[in-house]
Amino acid sequence: MFVLFTDFGLTGPYVGQMKAVLASKAPGVPVIDLMHDAPAFDAKASAYLLAAITDRFPESAIFVCVVDPGVGSDRMPLVVEADGKRFVGPDNGLFSILIRRAAAPSALGIGWQPKDLSASFHGRDLFCPVAAMLMRGETVSGEAVDTGAVDRADWPDDLSEIVYIDAYGNAMTGFRAEKLSDEAVLEAANRKFTRARTFSDVAPGDAFWYENSNGLVEIAVNCGRADRLGLVIGAPVTISDAA
Repeated sequence: MFVLFTDFGLTGPYVGQMKAVLASKAPGVPVIDLMHDAPAFDAKASAYLLAAITDRFPESAIFVCVVDPGVGSDRMPLVVEADGKRFVGPDNGLFSILIRRAAAPSALGIGWQPKDLSASFHGRDLFCPVAAMLMRGETVSGEAVDTGAVDRADWPDDLSEIVYIDAYGNAMTGFRAEKLSDEAVLEAANRKFTRARTFSDVAPGDAFWYENSNGLVEIAVNCGRADRLGLVIGAPVTISDAA
């Protein structure tokens, strides 16, 4: 299967054009829309999301990942293999956390280019054709890249910031909940949050933090919206009593 992870949104032609390329070059292969509302232009926040939400896919999956504000620049296009899965996208840090957490990652700087390459839509013109080549079992021309150079060493292993606001207003962080004790207290937007196991463990209207279904620390309000507390993408989260 192909799996799409982008910041394009579902309006406009972009996702449909990418799917059309995949359908024409690898017909019959399922295409999964994993996420099209990744934090816009924000490869760093998206890197922590990507690493958290891809582990349940089979090793045969090929991910086309496009959060690429530097499209058309000299940033390198990449194929990354991490824990058996392959990821196609830009070298801008988007694959940094995946690489860091993988057992034996590898990276290829893509050398192949199509005859007609738009300066502003590499997702359609470069990344999708390369993903289709991989799915067909073809070799993609390029050179091996040191994964240490792809990893952004100055980015922390876990990001104490809000990286995503979902449709319910829940505020997801880039921090893995397994790193915290049950007694940990979070502070964000001048408020403090203690842990609950799930929504029904607190009264309606109460705010809390919990381990979400992807293993990340998330701030929520039972039957309410945490984003109305002033939580926005990029907002810092202070954590005390880390395990």
